[in-house]
Amino acid sequence: MSKSLRLTAEQYQAMRGKKLPRVHNAKRKIINGIEFDSTREARRYQDLALMQIAGHIVNLRRQVPFEIRVNKVYICSWLADFTYTTADGTKCVEDSKGFKTEIFKLKCRLVEAQYGIKILVT
Repeated sequence: MSKSLRLTAEQYQAMRGKKLPRVHNAKRKIINGIEFDSTREARRYQDLALMQIAGHIVNLRRQVPFEIRVNKVYICSWLADFTYTTADGTKCVEDSKGFKTEIFKLKCRLVEAQYGIKILVT
């Protein structure tokens, strides 16, 4: 059985307000007042925004949650970096990744199986 993490009130107060370390040294980036988790994600957003302006895609959304359930039991959720619809009506789900962790690979497969979609990793 795994041990649960327990914090004293003092430890919790000391941690409040402190940001967690970034995965694989990703640098946060702010563009037009929108904060992105990485430079890669920010660049991809700029590309997709231009594609939307040009009319190649519509309904561009960021940080779209997907619930993962097994036998109707909630397991966890996964946030897609982007979702959009192409001009021909195809719905797309994208995630910007520089490094694919084992957790990401697992969640990706679960979301693809549950929702019948293919996640594009950019």
